[in-house]
Amino acid sequence: MNRRQFLHTVSASTLASCTTFSAPDALIIDTHQHLWDRRVISPPWLSGAPEVLRHDYVTADYLKATAGLNVKAIYMEVDVAPCDHIKEADGIVAQCRAGKTPTIAATIGGRPASDNFESYVKRYAGNGIVKGLRQVLHGPSTPAGFCLSQDFVRGVRTLGKHGLNFELTMRPTELHDAAKLIQQCPDTRFVLDHCGNGDPKAFNPKLGPGLKRSCAADEWKRGIDAVAAQPGVMCKISGIVAFVPPGQWHAEDLAPVVNYCLDAFGPDRVFFGGDWPVCLLGSPVRGWVDALKQIVSSRPASEQRKLWSGNAIRFYGLKV
Repeated sequence: MNRRQFLHTVSASTLASCTTFSAPDALIIDTHQHLWDRRVISPPWLSGAPEVLRHDYVTADYLKATAGLNVKAIYMEVDVAPCDHIKEADGIVAQCRAGKTPTIAATIGGRPASDNFESYVKRYAGNGIVKGLRQVLHGPSTPAGFCLSQDFVRGVRTLGKHGLNFELTMRPTELHDAAKLIQQCPDTRFVLDHCGNGDPKAFNPKLGPGLKRSCAADEWKRGIDAVAAQPGVMCKISGIVAFVPPGQWHAEDLAPVVNYCLDAFGPDRVFFGGDWPVCLLGSPVRGWVDALKQIVSSRPASEQRKLWSGNAIRFYGLKV
């Protein structure tokens, strides 16, 4: 199903089946779950990551982190070396098929500009577990504007051809490039990860004084508006808690980024992502869930259900 078709497929029955989030057993779809076992695959960036991330994070740890929540998760690729893409993807597909974990689907890693990209995509398209693909675009080795190169655009169009979406994780200063990429790929569906990497510190100079801001508030807002103007694009409410100093923030510090995205994209084009364990840079995942629950508490219950589970079920075609 391409982006144009998606605009006409909102399922009232799917949304009605979701319980109110305030109920103890309310379903949460975590659309951004990372897992890594360094004995199997060790992402190269981990060697230079903060100490809290330089550990194995496996399903048993995720279950402890989300204890008390009724969570189903979509695995998000962890930026492994390209030579490990197949090993990573095959491993998570096998795990989802076994059905013994909360992980029920996956976004795999890949390189859309590579020569053999379509054969790689065909390996996973249509298997019911792999829903899309991501290449992290904010790393130091990825230059600004890379996502608009001819080969990259060709690869992203290939994803749409095979019914897979592309997830955008990029610098907040390059969101206008994201909008241009989306315009060039009308048959591919897109997800903007991590609120476009909006930085809560940009809205509050007293939050983390002396810490670098990843963007200016007004510049980020203009970028979000440009992406939100593209029909059908989803925004993942995730990631931003990793920007704030642990133990020194409150829900109201995250609210400007969250609320701007919710209003820009509207209630039908947003969903929750835990970003565990990267969220540990700012908070345990339960702290992030509780803060987001507080931020959206005044919004209609129907909109809250869409954010926590309904929109993700619909967009990713999940069976829960």
